[in-house]
Amino acid sequence: MRALQPVKGTHDILPEDMRRFRLVFDKAREVAARYGYREMATPIFEFTEVFRRTLGDTSDVVTKEMYTFDTKGGEQVTLRPEATAGVARAFISGGLAQQLPLKFFFAGPMFRHERPQAGRQRQFHQIDIELLGVAQPLGDVEIIAAGAAILDALGVRDKTTLELNTLGDPESRGAYREALVDYFRDHQTRLSEDSRMRLSRNPLRILDSKDEGDRALVADAPLFADYLNPESVAFFDEVMAGLDALGIAYQRNPRLVRGLDYYTHTAFEFTTTALGAQGAVLAGGRYDHLIEQLGGPPTAGTGWAAGVERLVLLMAAELPELRPLAVVPLGEAAERAALVLSERLRRDGFMVELGFSGNMKKRLSRANKMKARAAVILGEDELAKDSVTLRDLETGAQELVPRSALRERLARFR
Repeated sequence: MRALQPVKGTHDILPEDMRRFRLVFDKAREVAARYGYREMATPIFEFTEVFRRTLGDTSDVVTKEMYTFDTKGGEQVTLRPEATAGVARAFISGGLAQQLPLKFFFAGPMFRHERPQAGRQRQFHQIDIELLGVAQPLGDVEIIAAGAAILDALGVRDKTTLELNTLGDPESRGAYREALVDYFRDHQTRLSEDSRMRLSRNPLRILDSKDEGDRALVADAPLFADYLNPESVAFFDEVMAGLDALGIAYQRNPRLVRGLDYYTHTAFEFTTTALGAQGAVLAGGRYDHLIEQLGGPPTAGTGWAAGVERLVLLMAAELPELRPLAVVPLGEAAERAALVLSERLRRDGFMVELGFSGNMKKRLSRANKMKARAAVILGEDELAKDSVTLRDLETGAQELVPRSALRERLARFR
């Protein structure tokens, strides 16, 4: 039955995968905290206008990918396709302008209706940091450094390459836009249908097209660097100088653009060749006009997001095995004593699995299947002596241990 399968583009995260997801979340939180980023969260859905006004009516996200629906009250809401717009809305509605600068860390599910493939789902998860109120280039350097540190902590940075570009300030962007329109108009008949629509609305989006015909035209398109004014060049030079000072290697990619309308100046991606077509692992840039565009006060901003599913795929190392203690009661009299003992051991910090049924052979067989490190056996003889039998399940060695000394004897099995 279709109803008994996950909806297309979604997937269950079972315990072993969940451990990897949790590792990404926990390491990211730990590193972000060292950089001063404090965790926050926004609702999973927002009024649709929040995303339309920030992502742009011509973006693929708005025109093709958003999950939008009407509430019973007649309001139109959208499941969040990304985090930054919601953070900007929270900044405005929370009246946080007097608290700048602000550093936020964010983690959670996002939703986009696109073709599912490895590392890309319709419900997916991101980690995200946002730095608000810092207009200087060093703000961009810091968020890139934080991203690199998180990739380091996960053991995947050596599988990625930092690609860097500048989108300039609005004046530079305007000049480049005109040059792109002139170029692509001469080749309009060779553009894809989507890019012909982008030509009149936002020609920069053509540079990010995945259509092979468009990509061939993009290869000969004018370069943004030729249209940067001195202020934009100086800003980008400072970003590169900061990365150089920190020893963070990068490659300049003059064709790198961000797919959303609110970006300006720095754009970057940590990319990999280890995941096939899904090359971007962590990506972001500067968005100094986003909050103003949403109706708030002029506020500088810069940030990035990383796909958790892609990071999990990129993590090659096996996680340490979870090896519990198995408490094995034998006989009715031992059942309740084993229950109490199990709870005491858990409160002492041990991972404990309690065997619920079966004879000793079956219970020990189950303990071996769960890769238990040791078995704590409790039967009538042990109860009479206020002791337990402690069996090392690797060596088979066992000993009778007074319950008063059990915690000390179990220390080596933590």
